[in-house]
Amino acid sequence: MFEAVEGMLAEHAELESRLALPETHADARLARTLNRRYAELNAIIATWREWQQHGDDAEAARELAADDPSFADEVDGLLEQREEAAERLRRLLVPRDPADDKDALLEVKSGEGGEESALFAGDLLRMYSRYAERRGWKTEILDATESDLGGYKSVTVAVKSPGATEPGQTPYALLKFEGGVHRVQRVPVTESQGRIHTSAAGVLVMPEAEQVDVEINDNDLRIDVFRSSGPGGQSVNTTDSAVRITHLPTGIVVSCQNEKSQLQNKEQALRILRARLLQAAQDAADAEASDARRSQVRTVDRSERIRTYNYPENRISDHRTGYKAYNLDQVLDGDLQPLLDSCVETDMAARLAALED
Repeated sequence: MFEAVEGMLAEHAELESRLALPETHADARLARTLNRRYAELNAIIATWREWQQHGDDAEAARELAADDPSFADEVDGLLEQREEAAERLRRLLVPRDPADDKDALLEVKSGEGGEESALFAGDLLRMYSRYAERRGWKTEILDATESDLGGYKSVTVAVKSPGATEPGQTPYALLKFEGGVHRVQRVPVTESQGRIHTSAAGVLVMPEAEQVDVEINDNDLRIDVFRSSGPGGQSVNTTDSAVRITHLPTGIVVSCQNEKSQLQNKEQALRILRARLLQAAQDAADAEASDARRSQVRTVDRSERIRTYNYPENRISDHRTGYKAYNLDQVLDGDLQPLLDSCVETDMAARLAALED
């Protein structure tokens, strides 16, 4: 497995030479891409050299111990340090999701359960918003369709890190594990008999695409405008400011009616469309490489759930990782990190196993 590092030495040297050239830095996007890869290789090669050094030192201590038994005590410690370096190196060699350095767009949609599902979608939105606050991220609602009782039939929110964030700690790298069907068990506010109901909401997570990531041809778009509407269908706008964009080659449709101006709604809709096209391209590439992505929501069906929120027991259960805790109230208040850590570790273990195979 570690033999692959030797092949990276030449790439590392080449990148070092290219980054020393002024013309490289004239192209900001190229320089950023090369710097990111150079930093990755730096970490891998430094850890590989540490692993080698601990092995050499252990061998030297073993030879010296033949004449001086006091050196024997050092061998076990050096071998332990070597194994720790080996574990770090294995993790560094696991291929990363190329979108792990990006911000995220989340779509939360109500599903089975009617009004109760829409209220739960609102609870999920608040959970993600509070989690983002804890990490110092910014959130922005791009589009929302509210239900009669104040929940959401559908809501799209952008989650952005205000500064540079290390890979694996960006909004998309962590929140991508939230994609799927979330099931809730509780007594709905509309239930007069106090019976527990089960409903579901779906979450779709996409990396936010920059304009340079996805090229959109204006001729591939059909743009329709219509009047915004609120709960119950009552008009909330007297002009045709809402925008629906259809990407003809893929059939992807996005709409936005949150802003007051047609131009603003068009920009927000294009932002969502870019993210969906980038996600579709990555899904296609993953399928071609037989690297199956973690399944996200296809239909908001209770049977396809990734997680269950049980209010009577104050229990949260993730069905992919086996994580279970009885602090649902804290999770809904944004204490989401332990859940996400369990997903990251499960994903890492699967990637390591695939790499070793």
